[in-house]
Amino acid sequence: YVPPQIRTQETLDDKKREELGRLKKMVNGLINRLSEPNLSSISGQMEELYMSNSRKDMNDTLTDILLNACVTAVAMPARLMMEHVLLVSILHHNVGIEVGAHFLEAVVKKFDELCKSDAEGKECENLLALIAHLYNFHVVHCLLIFDILKKLISTFTEKEIELILFLLKNVGFSLRKDDALALKELITEAQRKASTAEKEFQDQTRVRFMLETMLALRNNDMRKIPGYDPEPVERLRKLQRTLVHGSGSGKDTQLRVSLESLLSAEQVGRWWIIGSSWSGAPMISDTNSKTQQKLHVGKVSSKIMELARKQRMNTDIRRSIFCVLMTSEDFMDAFEKLLK
Repeated sequence: YVPPQIRTQETLDDKKREELGRLKKMVNGLINRLSEPNLSSISGQMEELYMSNSRKDMNDTLTDILLNACVTAVAMPARLMMEHVLLVSILHHNVGIEVGAHFLEAVVKKFDELCKSDAEGKECENLLALIAHLYNFHVVHCLLIFDILKKLISTFTEKEIELILFLLKNVGFSLRKDDALALKELITEAQRKASTAEKEFQDQTRVRFMLETMLALRNNDMRKIPGYDPEPVERLRKLQRTLVHGSGSGKDTQLRVSLESLLSAEQVGRWWIIGSSWSGAPMISDTNSKTQQKLHVGKVSSKIMELARKQRMNTDIRRSIFCVLMTSEDFMDAFEKLLK
């Protein structure tokens, strides 16, 4: 015997599974037909799907399909990768920043896993290309790219050198435009690492080549970087500007999130998504509560403290604010004390 409530639950689960299967088929059909000429109509159809389905289901479905399409053991064609990321960027600006944030988090976590697992294929490069183009199309701020470069430089094995070269070739000049000083510091750090670890590498020409590329970047010399062609990205950026409604293409929609925040999103919450629900409160850590206990406002009389107790001011911060309000001479005095 199956109780009625469990019976309804099972039928609901079947219904949900069926709906998700249908949604996946529709999104897959659109992604398979994706190309530069029909990007406008496909992004429009995707927006309609976002309006008629739950955001969570759409984000999960889109992220799964894009990762399956783009993260393969062989290197993906750059143009195909750009078109996929451009679609995410248009939805990020037109539908809401949680679209880009969800995709970015999935990509970064998968990249972190694969870097630790020493995978033989080209999955790491493909994931890094996705992150690089998310930066190219203004979904994410350069802060994340610098974090990834710092992490790769700190490890500095031959695989990491390959990835540093790949990333710099894709976004090096954009990084130089956004934060030249940070890039200069990064190059100095890489040169220092290379000079200390040069004897360990079998393929020393690769390290030398990377350093030459970095110097070309620092000197703004595009000719010295082999295979560097900014034209495809520029053309797709123009297309992006025509497809993004209103002022959504501005830099205010860029996710200014660090690598550490993305990797620890489950523990500390997703502060970069407005209205993101989150259970647990590790942000209010022990250190925070210790500092709160030290709050005090000079010396207040026992009479005021008694009044605070009667008014149920049951935490240190409440008592402090109450005492400030009761003992201040005028509003300016209260304002100064509250600031302190």
